[in-house]
Amino acid sequence: MKGKKIMFVGDSVSDNHWQSLVCLLNQAVGGSRIRTATSNSTTSVIYQDYGVTISIFLTHYLVDIENEKIGRVLKLDSIKDGEIWKQQDVLIFNTWLWWYRSGPKQPWDYIESGGKVVKDMDRMVAFHRGLDTWKKWVESPALNPAKTKVFFQGVSPFHYHGEEWNEPAATDCSKQTAPFISGTIIYPGGEPLASKVLKAVVKSESTKPIHLLDITYLSQLRKDGHPSKYNEFRGMDCTHWCVAGVPETWNLLLYAELLRLQ
Repeated sequence: MKGKKIMFVGDSVSDNHWQSLVCLLNQAVGGSRIRTATSNSTTSVIYQDYGVTISIFLTHYLVDIENEKIGRVLKLDSIKDGEIWKQQDVLIFNTWLWWYRSGPKQPWDYIESGGKVVKDMDRMVAFHRGLDTWKKWVESPALNPAKTKVFFQGVSPFHYHGEEWNEPAATDCSKQTAPFISGTIIYPGGEPLASKVLKAVVKSESTKPIHLLDITYLSQLRKDGHPSKYNEFRGMDCTHWCVAGVPETWNLLLYAELLRLQ
């Protein structure tokens, strides 16, 4: 990957993934020249001796949120950040965490889809439409598949409901010290609906290669892998992951795929 630009595009779970890769690389190339640059939504770590740049572009939904007279509008048919993305050699996309948010934590006031503006809609339908827009962007002439490899990180699971791992009394991931182990390959909570929607979009017929980094099931087993109460939010975090930890496995899978695609 010498001389290449790699960008993670997504929410704070993408940031989690990016931090893990940066930590792995820093450990591997200790003593080499490394600098950091930040511009708007992008933070980059540049490994100067290798010409490699690892960036994170933070976006909750991939599609746009625009300020209009009526308020903040989530536009399910619009992506304007693609000019930045298409300059990369490897793109790893992710979104899901913010699609179900409501109330004060919701960063939009209205949704626009198909020329219609509504106050709200079924969030899984909105998620599907946003992914469809993202896929259209990937298939557009803007992206050159000879230059840029496209990955989509599978849905990262939460661990707030103990019945999903056969501990119905558990209301979060606190005091979890071991992975879920079962005599079968089936996780009791089943595959998240969002993961099924994502796979339906990513795996459907496409004019350009899209590679699914399917981390959902292996991460479901790691109920012990979250920061829990040991985090900067001063609350219970069973959404993000400890570093070092589960994201290192995600990056091993990414590395294996990059080698396969060379």
